Amino acid sequence: MNALFRRIAHEASRVMGTPLAFLLAITIVALWAASGPLFHYSDSWQLVINTGTTVITFLMVFLIQNTQNRDTRVVQLKLDELIRAVRSARNELVDMEALSDEELEELQHQFELLHQRATAHRAERQRRKS
Repeated sequence: MNALFRRIAHEASRVMGTPLAFLLAITIVALWAASGPLFHYSDSWQLVINTGTTVITFLMVFLIQNTQNRDTRVVQLKLDELIRAVRSARNELVDMEALSDEELEELQHQFELLHQRATAHRAERQRRKS
């Protein structure tokens, strides 16, 4: 079941992210709008587009969330592998997603300090070259 859902979600995300799918959606909305006078802009006429877009949106939320979760997991695993492979990297960062918000803020602060030092070092090198 999981493999089937994954394949469906992947294929649906691929197809729905194309210009052709967008053009199809615009065409459907244009045809619906053009049919308004024929149906005298009735409640049923409005209900057709409202129901259709609601159902499609409801289903797409699950497909998009599945695809995003999978993509995030893949990126996380790739980053974990890079951290593991680089000797000077801190291996405790491999499971950063399990840290608390406070621990993440502390790490962010550490990286901001590293950035400031690197920027100052670069500026000093540039000053010496001049």
